[in-house]
Amino acid sequence: MVGTAAAWSNWAGNQRSTAALTVRPRTVEEVAEAVRHAADAGRTIRAVGSGHSFTGTAVADGHRLDLADLDTGVTVDPARRLVTVPAGMTLHTLNDLLAGHGLALPNLGDIDAQTIAGALNTGTHGTGGKLGCLSTFVTALTLVTGTGEVLRCSADEHREVFAAARVGLGAVGVLVEVTLRCVDAFVLRAHERPAALAAVLDDLPGLVERHDHAEFYWFPYTDRVQVKANDRVPADDRPLPRWRGWLDDEFLSNTVFAGACRLGRAVPALAPGISAISARALTERTYTGRSDRVFCTPRRVRFVEMEYALPRVALPTALAELRKIVDRLPFKVLFPVEVRFSAADDIWLSHGYGRDSAYVAIHQYVGTPYEPYFRAFEEVATELGGRPHWGKLHWRTAESLATAYPKFADFLTVRNRLDPDHRFTNPYLEQVLGT
Repeated sequence: MVGTAAAWSNWAGNQRSTAALTVRPRTVEEVAEAVRHAADAGRTIRAVGSGHSFTGTAVADGHRLDLADLDTGVTVDPARRLVTVPAGMTLHTLNDLLAGHGLALPNLGDIDAQTIAGALNTGTHGTGGKLGCLSTFVTALTLVTGTGEVLRCSADEHREVFAAARVGLGAVGVLVEVTLRCVDAFVLRAHERPAALAAVLDDLPGLVERHDHAEFYWFPYTDRVQVKANDRVPADDRPLPRWRGWLDDEFLSNTVFAGACRLGRAVPALAPGISAISARALTERTYTGRSDRVFCTPRRVRFVEMEYALPRVALPTALAELRKIVDRLPFKVLFPVEVRFSAADDIWLSHGYGRDSAYVAIHQYVGTPYEPYFRAFEEVATELGGRPHWGKLHWRTAESLATAYPKFADFLTVRNRLDPDHRFTNPYLEQVLGT
């Protein structure tokens, strides 16, 4: 375990900090030692993952914990479909590990660069009307508390901690080991098609119900969307040719799209035309593949993002208001709007706590204005009962979030018990949890 001072920035480049000390522990005891050392020094300490959150959740001005070298061992139980892994492992590494044992996670988001701890702490989710966020797959976890205690919890052991720590914002402890419920490895058939926004909204309950995983992207300044539906199939009998995968997912979705964003940033008046061309350029395609490789795609175009979980019935109203916002902005929007779905769960600070949700994610290309756009949509989403994604930009405070989460006070009680001196705090946590 080596300690150094180091500068850090997240993937999008909108969050930066310089910690007084960066520590790379190799064992759980070294994590506990690092927490106790921060306490002795009178400093805060934050664990850092892959930097894929847009908020300041990983900003560490005191001590920084880099868990990339943490080795708690790996245990795979194929018969029970359980895997126990270090929390600092990336989802990409986990997916390959599971595939080697004939297993997979039931659902994933669209990137796999996050660490497991980072994904769980922020409520990372995929899409699927009958599936919750990734934290719903956790059956047990081990964390180091703010006093340096090592605590293992599950639905049967320290149940309140388990309810809080599965989406814990890194505020109740440092996740060091996680046990996840898996499923047998499966193949997905992806069907992507252009459609009219009105037609998709008219058939929204059917779209979500018919498919294992459904989502769509609305192109600003148009009435067009791209719909993607992923469904389980018995065989990988229609793999995407390598050249087509490169053309669609690397060249068009990254290289060409990056060029279009740069052009739109330089000449904003071209943005509506670029959006219209993008909407028409995406054609229908169907292919099959290993589940994680269909769920996850490369994202090389840098952006900032806000995402809100809304009651599903509020989605049409939210999109209608969003279209009005986009049309009256003093600048142009260069990114499509992503819409996904999840099922209700019982995790205290999960965006899906107690209700089925529709997620609306808005983005802007790096270097372009975004705050008026994001704030305007946040006002609409808040009025509709929306909950902001913990890893995406927002301006909500503890006062307003307390009314959005029925178990907010219970979470704070657990947090104060496990971290009485708020050793894990930072400016973002002070914003969303209070001081």
